[in-house]
Amino acid sequence: MAHRTAEAAMTGNAPRPRAARRILSVPPAGGTADALIRSPLYSEELGIDLASGRERDLFLWFLASLLFGQRISETLARRTFQSFLRHGLDTPQAIIAAGWDFLVNPVMREGGYVRYDESKSRKILSACHALCGDYGGSLAHLHDAARDPRDLEARLLAFYGVGPVTVNIFLRELRPFWAKADPAPLPAVRALARRLHIPLRRYDRKSLAFARLEAGLIRLRHAGRAPRTGDGSGAPRRI
Repeated sequence: MAHRTAEAAMTGNAPRPRAARRILSVPPAGGTADALIRSPLYSEELGIDLASGRERDLFLWFLASLLFGQRISETLARRTFQSFLRHGLDTPQAIIAAGWDFLVNPVMREGGYVRYDESKSRKILSACHALCGDYGGSLAHLHDAARDPRDLEARLLAFYGVGPVTVNIFLRELRPFWAKADPAPLPAVRALARRLHIPLRRYDRKSLAFARLEAGLIRLRHAGRAPRTGDGSGAPRRI
């Protein structure tokens, strides 16, 4: 039985089971949008404070986005993120110093990120090298160097192994804090908002309220969707 991947959990792109379709086809009671606006950000759940603007927090969110952008379970992506923290790999310089072998084992192996451990380690190392080489290891410098939101996305996409899913995960929660972070909401988010009669255009897309609403919609889309797999890697329900 298929289980929810980290990418699907962050993007809302996995198909819903029939029961969920029936539930979401019913117009919600008043206050749904108000409840969703109180949703925690995914970064907050990981202990990352994007509002601080600190380089460490920005980099940790970038690292988390790289891990969650892969097609593995959300649980394993979280475990692997915690493995990076446990080994003190919270800066691009520390990751470069650790090297590929150490990333593969023990970091990735401890997190259970086994299927993609070698390729993902290579991609993370490449992104760290590019970040240090082109922007002095500073994501804030990358943002400052960008001309506009599209250029910001293009600069991130230029990193080896960074695709549109990762860029969307990374930038959508930075909209309230970075002037040039303004990715379009994912089609799955817009579709669910329409079904729930939540007019996204009434909200300032650069506001923290919109970022919370978006995170809440993605969680709502996954409510009840995460069956356990035989290896225990199925992601827990996100409510």
